[in-house]
Amino acid sequence: MTAAVGPVLALPDHENIGAHRRWAHKGHIWVLRLPDERWLTVDDGRHDRSHRLLNAVLFIVIAALGVGLGAYPFVRRLTRRLERLQKGVERIGAGDLTARVAVQGRDEIAGLAESFNVAAQQIENLIDAHRLLLANASHELRTPLSRIRMGIEMLPDAGDPARRTALQQDIAELDALIDDILLMSRLNAGSHGELSQEIDIVALVAEECARFADCTLSGQAPDIQGDPRLLRQLVRNLLENAHRHGAPPVEVEISGSADAVLMAVRDGGDGIGEADREKVFQPFYRAGNAQTKAGYGLGLPLARQIAEAHGGSVNLVPRAQARSAIIVELPYREPA
Repeated sequence: MTAAVGPVLALPDHENIGAHRRWAHKGHIWVLRLPDERWLTVDDGRHDRSHRLLNAVLFIVIAALGVGLGAYPFVRRLTRRLERLQKGVERIGAGDLTARVAVQGRDEIAGLAESFNVAAQQIENLIDAHRLLLANASHELRTPLSRIRMGIEMLPDAGDPARRTALQQDIAELDALIDDILLMSRLNAGSHGELSQEIDIVALVAEECARFADCTLSGQAPDIQGDPRLLRQLVRNLLENAHRHGAPPVEVEISGSADAVLMAVRDGGDGIGEADREKVFQPFYRAGNAQTKAGYGLGLPLARQIAEAHGGSVNLVPRAQARSAIIVELPYREPA
């Protein structure tokens, strides 16, 4: 009688084992031929361990899925608050100083949102104070300039005419600078004037081009809506910039696309370098080759602000496309 432990195992395949072999194994089954021609079959139990391992892995996976599904609503609520905070930071970076973030809860995210709102309010107050100071100082400068102008006009004619002319020119430049600063302050404050007037943009550009002997205009475009005074200032700034820092001839080309008017101002100068291409739109910035020329560095920044007030844009064309060109895009419709 042979002892047995565990479930009954299947008999071995004698033909596959062969008559000359006394033992064999396949996988986790061992087979031994006894001297009395009987067979002893042994299962080492490794398949049970593999099943237990598989069951443990399945349990861990199911538990992880359960924890993930249970925690998802809480994590998603937290990420939404972080996304709102990120959007607020992006709005501040884009220039919207009124951006604020809703404060929810009493945790660290709520504290961060509250700190962001306080910092944003302080930045807005500082910028508003700066704009107000700039506007008031520019406005107050008009009174002494008027007195100086009147004093020069009342000087006796026996004085030096060249000196008188130079002083009058200096006063005129300061007066123009004050006008530009006040206009920039109004545009920064969101005071864009009346932007719904119908404007013949081709006629307006032609009038400004007529002020220069070496300036030509070509192309046609439909009328647009905007403020004629501001758009005239935009065109005048671009033409004066081309004549002051570029080289003749100056060519202006107007064309109309599906939803906007495009105006290209080109001159024969060397153009603006890659490093200064965006810096020239910063107030009072002057490139290295413009330090010895007239101007205060407000022409191009004002032109871009006026275009953006109309929902458009002003950009420099890379040198690969033109030696020196500025492209203005103005939409047909009134901006919201």
